[in-house]
Amino acid sequence: MKKSKIDQSLAVPGLPPEPIDPLASLHVAKPPALNLANHFLIAMPSMQDPIFGGTVVYVCEHNDNGVLGVVINKPTDMTMQVLFERIDLPLQAGLDSAVVDEPIMFGGPVQDDRGFVLHTPGAQYSSSLTVTDQVAFTTSIDVLEAVAAGTGPTRLLVSIGYAGWSPGQLEDEISRNGWLTVAADPRVVFDLPIEERYTAAIKLLGFDPLMLTTEVGHA
Repeated sequence: MKKSKIDQSLAVPGLPPEPIDPLASLHVAKPPALNLANHFLIAMPSMQDPIFGGTVVYVCEHNDNGVLGVVINKPTDMTMQVLFERIDLPLQAGLDSAVVDEPIMFGGPVQDDRGFVLHTPGAQYSSSLTVTDQVAFTTSIDVLEAVAAGTGPTRLLVSIGYAGWSPGQLEDEISRNGWLTVAADPRVVFDLPIEERYTAAIKLLGFDPLMLTTEVGHA
């Protein structure tokens, strides 16, 4: 398997910092006919899956080799403050409490012993993918080092694990009414309270969430 541009991950406390490449081969493949990068996947109300039921997934990459995304509305019981302490990152005095108190998301069941960061682009990090001019995806710890020093992106979402689909798998789930899809709005990822993200994502489709049925829909 070819080495990805994203070649170093954030290790979860207690585990060795072994490099991973969740996007290996995704970078070298052409976009598929249906390209959902920078889209939200919104779980249909009928989805009873214990992992993805009620979730919104931000899609970072989608091509012929598969799909990678991050769940943005399923918090864990770990905060950024706790994460910084466990990976021995000293915090700059006066760092915004809104950042350090932010909960870490459960990003998905794949490599759920590793950390991944969605954030606004700006500084260059050693293992980072620019999804759009408003969203980047980083797996290297230098982004959190910058946050701890007070120089990192102030709009970010840190997750443990990510969501991945093999070629054709997501398309099949969408065809079976598993997901709604809509172009993503970064404000939903970075600015809204977690409990409002599902409803806000549905509203991007142009209708009231109360009217949502089990029928499939796209935008």
